[in-house]
Amino acid sequence: MAPEAGVAADHGGGVRSLRVPIPDNPLGHTLVYVVDTDRGPVLVDTGWDDPESWDTLAAGLARCGTSPKEIVGVVVTHHHPDHHGLSGRVREASGAWVAMHAADTAVVRRTRENPPERWFAYMAAKLAAAGAPEEHVAPLRSARGRAGMPGFSPSLPDREIVPGELLDLPGRRLRAIWTPGHTPGHVCLHLEEEHPSGLPGRGRLFSGDHLLPGITPHIGLYEDPDDLTVTDPLGDYLDSLERVGRLGVAEVLPAHQYAFVDAGGRVGELLDHHEERLTGLLALLSTPLTPWQLATRMQWNRPWDQIPYGSRHIAVSEAEAHLRRLVKQGRAEQVPGSDPATYIALRT
Repeated sequence: MAPEAGVAADHGGGVRSLRVPIPDNPLGHTLVYVVDTDRGPVLVDTGWDDPESWDTLAAGLARCGTSPKEIVGVVVTHHHPDHHGLSGRVREASGAWVAMHAADTAVVRRTRENPPERWFAYMAAKLAAAGAPEEHVAPLRSARGRAGMPGFSPSLPDREIVPGELLDLPGRRLRAIWTPGHTPGHVCLHLEEEHPSGLPGRGRLFSGDHLLPGITPHIGLYEDPDDLTVTDPLGDYLDSLERVGRLGVAEVLPAHQYAFVDAGGRVGELLDHHEERLTGLLALLSTPLTPWQLATRMQWNRPWDQIPYGSRHIAVSEAEAHLRRLVKQGRAEQVPGSDPATYIALRT
């Protein structure tokens, strides 16, 4: 039987994990790590901003012999609400600092500073450009003028995680590894200390959502509406996967599922998965398709007509990320003059 939410798992060497629930989400929970330092406990991620999640976090910390008010710092692997959501509340309880990579801090700042109607307009325009049918885009257009639409207003971090540098954790050697792809500012955290159980390898890795034992992370588009730069998040993800694989860590401590060894083997599986998917998409692109049409034909964990409305936005984003990689590799191209844009495979 799986451990109940909030139960502390001791990973040795002053590292424990808590299962903090994610409301109404098949992932179930986020693994929040409690790392002892000479100055006091530091959290790696915090969990979703929800009363039950907060109570679970507090109860789990109590089992670890501490409490939210004793936390001295929060290191956020990335800005998603199941990781960053409770950071502000932890800071309110304790005065803890909150650290995040600058690229994800920029996403948080845009989320806070732009009204919901701006995001509805941007999403509607993006989906229309991707070839979404009007019946899918229409709810976003009508939502633009509504007052009081609910929105996520995450707290701004007050420290920057600088890739390659050791974090300011007295008594620990925790180095930030920039691993963009899942989000532009995702970081993994390399604990450069001998494994407490003597496993061979170079320490342990807090991998966030970058490297999970049985899940392929979503590759997202988090672009500034005012910046027309065409990004390549899948290319960034594949490159950063290879960097992580070269670390040779003894154990991976991910944000979901469970701890595991053989990081290099898992990296290889993910690299193979994405190459197989890219090759499969080329077959679909034997005729011109919009990103929306491609998404409807891709393999997901359920048929397209069973994918919820909001999740279809994520699927189209993933399809577009793969299209950008194929274009950058010279394996596909945008059909000139197509509107909405369609893409076709190039013969090799």
